[in-house]
Amino acid sequence: MLHAAVLGRPIAHSLSPVMHEAAYAALGLGQAWDYGRYDVGESELVDFVAGLDEQWRGLSLTMPLKEAAFEVAAPVEEVAQTVGAINTLVRLADGGWSGHNTDVHGVRAALAAQGIVSCRRALVLGSGATGRSALHALTSLGCHEVTFAVRDQARPDTLAYTSALQLDVRVVSLAAVPAEVGDHDLVVNTLPGSAADAVAARLDRVVAGNDVPLLEVIYENWPTPLARTFAAGGAVVVSGLEMLAHQAAEQVRLMTGHEAPAEVMLDAAWAAVGGRPTLV
Repeated sequence: MLHAAVLGRPIAHSLSPVMHEAAYAALGLGQAWDYGRYDVGESELVDFVAGLDEQWRGLSLTMPLKEAAFEVAAPVEEVAQTVGAINTLVRLADGGWSGHNTDVHGVRAALAAQGIVSCRRALVLGSGATGRSALHALTSLGCHEVTFAVRDQARPDTLAYTSALQLDVRVVSLAAVPAEVGDHDLVVNTLPGSAADAVAARLDRVVAGNDVPLLEVIYENWPTPLARTFAAGGAVVVSGLEMLAHQAAEQVRLMTGHEAPAEVMLDAAWAAVGGRPTLV
């Protein structure tokens, strides 16, 4: 039996086992592969990985391990280096582990699945680290201008990252979002929890008939009022769960060598959270 697992803290909420096991079943690998879940903190990662035998082939990493993984990964792919985060470790023939970031792929593939294959100007709600992979993915779609809508000030580390990506940047307040939406090709919500609810309340009339799509990085307690508002206006809405499924599919490919069925994995994830919601 070959093994893979997701590591992090907290980890009980992770949907990775559901999605990876659905992929194994669809690919006929259910008798040869299993996928677990382990509570592992930053200071424990090096020892945990060192204790794995040759039957272990891949590890998915969630918070707070995406930076700590640089201690155990060599080589590290270029995307992971640029983003500064590793979310996937793959066993090498020599017993070492290569480091990858599949979050960027997840964003790009989730957008492409909804017909969004280009973007020149993006409006990003929030400026935290959550959106870093989304920003990297947007540059591959041709994005060259980003407007951050924030409560107070944009985070310096995020601004530095956009500079490294050679993006032209503006910063506005969240209150300015209604006036900004129509001037952008895509809106990306990276705000945690209910932080964007107040923005949604101001947008009811603005987005009616507006075809600017919305990408939400979050997937818990979804759909959000913001997602419903955009959908009611006729816009394409992409959930964080779609991103999660596509990045997990890329993990399966890297770990097993088989092309993974992303839609099967997404269906399994929706079933695990109570079913695919109707937005309008």
